[in-house]
Amino acid sequence: MEIIYLDEVESTQLFLIEKIKKKELLPPVAIITKKQTDGVGSRGNRWIGEEGNLFLSFALKKSSLPDDIPNQSLSIYFSYILKEILSQKGSKIWLKWPNDFYIEDRKVGGTLTTKIKDIVVCGIGLNVVSNPAKFGKLDISIDLDELIDDYFSKLKEKISWKEIFSKYKLEFHKRKNFSFTYEGKKVFADSAKLCEDGSLKIDKKRIYSLR
Repeated sequence: MEIIYLDEVESTQLFLIEKIKKKELLPPVAIITKKQTDGVGSRGNRWIGEEGNLFLSFALKKSSLPDDIPNQSLSIYFSYILKEILSQKGSKIWLKWPNDFYIEDRKVGGTLTTKIKDIVVCGIGLNVVSNPAKFGKLDISIDLDELIDDYFSKLKEKISWKEIFSKYKLEFHKRKNFSFTYEGKKVFADSAKLCEDGSLKIDKKRIYSLR
């Protein structure tokens, strides 16, 4: 994995997507910045953070990932692997469907995944040392370089979607008292069934991750 470090950038994800489209960068490659000024958050929101937090985007060939991962659940896959590493380091972080990181009832980060032909671009933001109002931050002290090394090493193991989903499914059922926004409406997870492909089934309708 080639890792490129930037002092500051508007969005690691948009920067990497542009470079990939122009073929100026090729996977496997990652962009890490100390400061992000106009990051992309869920549902079109901005994800801005101060120096010391995690701002990471990486690109991989889809063929380098396990064959059984549904495209619509790539974000769950990438998110859960990071969540598991942080849990092993002592964090009480949990993953709210489909790809938001939480400590208790406060969002501390999230994941966005985009597919460009046969290339997957994933962006991860995580409040490690500071957080805006109404958000939270990680509950443990970590070395970001070590975390990133651990994360990419784990991705190289090509853990199957089946294995990741079996663990995620247990966590989902333990934390079904949350809600999320879908088509402008609040949906409660306790009224949904988690399907094998990572989608939620509500009133006979399947809802997939939108990011």
